[in-house]
Amino acid sequence: MSTINYETHDHVAVLTIQSPPANALTRNLLNDLKDYMDKLETDSTIKAVVLKGEGKFFSAGADVKEFTALQNASDYQSLSQKGQELFNQIERFSIPVIAAIHGAALGGGLELAMACHIRIVTEEAKLGLPEVTLGILPGFAGTQRLPQHVGAAKAYEMILTGEPISGKEAKTVGLANQTVKDGEAFDKAYELAGTIASRSRLSINAVMGLIPYAKSEQFETGVQEEAKAFADIFGSEDAKEGINAFLDKRKPDFQDK
Repeated sequence: MSTINYETHDHVAVLTIQSPPANALTRNLLNDLKDYMDKLETDSTIKAVVLKGEGKFFSAGADVKEFTALQNASDYQSLSQKGQELFNQIERFSIPVIAAIHGAALGGGLELAMACHIRIVTEEAKLGLPEVTLGILPGFAGTQRLPQHVGAAKAYEMILTGEPISGKEAKTVGLANQTVKDGEAFDKAYELAGTIASRSRLSINAVMGLIPYAKSEQFETGVQEEAKAFADIFGSEDAKEGINAFLDKRKPDFQDK
């Protein structure tokens, strides 16, 4: 069974994450999402994509249980690179991908949302990168994309504390394009996608190819270093303690080693 539902209406594709209860970004989900992105890239009838989550959340992050099945640093680095490659594909897409965020976009969920070109967020949604609370760090380019949206100072604060911000604050700091009331994120995102889809695909494709030139030339180096650090950190005792504490629903006891 696919973890992604796919629909199209009037030149707009809607991808719905359906991996209850928290829409965790499992390896299966990442594979399914890549399959649909590959399919959309070759569909000349689609001019915009809306990505949303089913249920209570957009996505509450990676599936921490899957981390315990990985054996060594190379496994962790491969996982990091796999997520980075998919999210890079989304960011470099030839048509816009709009994230409709409700409930929560945390960890990998926020990293996925940041790879999208536009984010519509409910006012009370929670957005954050809580990995440090588990003794690990973001591994799907979160350390590189978040500063581009909120600036270095706010990125340091959010990543180092692991504390989420609300949809309202996300709009204020530049992480969200628009905020809406609860239950309205998809409708607003779909309306915006429809407006974009009414434009010429030639113009859309040209804009999508040009704006990425504004990105820092250090981005590629940054994501490579992030994947290495992601693997190194996962070999630490603190990472093991943080993950076990999360699974045991207790507070971690970090020893800084």
